[in-house]
Amino acid sequence: MEVPGSSKKMIATQAEMVENKVPLAYRDQCAHLLIPLNKCRQSEFYLPWKCEDERHSYEKCAYELVMERMLQMQKIREEEARMKQKGQQSIPLIPKTANA
Repeated sequence: MEVPGSSKKMIATQAEMVENKVPLAYRDQCAHLLIPLNKCRQSEFYLPWKCEDERHSYEKCAYELVMERMLQMQKIREEEARMKQKGQQSIPLIPKTANA
């Protein structure tokens, strides 16, 4: 499944995430790494020195997603600044609703 605005694909399906009880907040492009990490944590009784490889790969993926979003936001801000200098109306980040 392709996620708009992201270079990473969704590898874990919704069914897999539901089956493995992945919380909604963690159902992103890194969920396919979180599932084996959580299984390892449960089997190793959450010992901090266990499952280091799985944790590292998951945290790296999460970091890359954050950095990607930061770069996208920076591009939006630069485009807004360019449009302001030209005197054009800026692009709204949050679209106006019918009642606003």
